[in-house]
Amino acid sequence: MRKEYDFLDSKKNPYARLLKRQITIRLGIEVIAYFKDLSRRVGIPYQNLINLYLKECADSKKRPQVHWGH
Repeated sequence: MRKEYDFLDSKKNPYARLLKRQITIRLGIEVIAYFKDLSRRVGIPYQNLINLYLKECADSKKRPQVHWGH
């Protein structure tokens, strides 16, 4: 392995941006705590777990059951 590498002529991956996009999202503290705890138990970063769960919901066209206070 070399001590240094020259990346001056390298090109960015044109597809990298299409794979994931950084966003800001507000999540409840209980939700964050749940995924962080799960993350520690399964060894997967909590943000990846949230993404996997949301992808599963999107793939199955899952719709939330919303019950507003009566």
